[in-house]
Amino acid sequence: MDINKLIASRVLALRDRRGLSLTALAERSGVSRSNISLIERGESSATATVLDKLAGALGVTLAALFEAEEGEPAPSPLQRAADQPVWTDPASGYVRRQLSPSVRTPLQLVEVVFPPGQRVSYEQVLRDADVHQQVWLLDGVMEITAGDEHWRLEQGDCVAFRENRQIVYANPGMRSARYLVGLVTLPFVATRS
Repeated sequence: MDINKLIASRVLALRDRRGLSLTALAERSGVSRSNISLIERGESSATATVLDKLAGALGVTLAALFEAEEGEPAPSPLQRAADQPVWTDPASGYVRRQLSPSVRTPLQLVEVVFPPGQRVSYEQVLRDADVHQQVWLLDGVMEITAGDEHWRLEQGDCVAFRENRQIVYANPGMRSARYLVGLVTLPFVATRS
């Protein structure tokens, strides 16, 4: 399936499931109504930042926008390399490969190839889930900032953090970086102050 069509069907299905109009989703996400409409029709390749805003407003992770829709044939627990959805961020050129099968599990694995000199920033988004992330750098150099914390990763380094604050990924190197992202989604539990 074409990756933009997959994203289009997921955004539309999630919006419908939550009973949100285009206007309501635009207000919740900060993404224009016309841009959402283009994305839902598969006529626009949204940037990673825009997709993250939509995912947050829909109460799911970015990875959930790359999953097959419920109601399709039962997903296999095996995801062949040739069938793994690959998406390229039109703004930065980073390439994201969804490694995990479409079966619903709390763990998602993603491979990213991040071009040199590029940077992507994800705003803090309130979600209906508590998302934990680990990044294991396989090749190159990456700098990751989560809120007030900053790490420079070199080959073999791994960092863990929660997706509850602004996150910035940057490749200060002269060649592409490649890393594995592990995402675990837990139900959100409000804590008492």
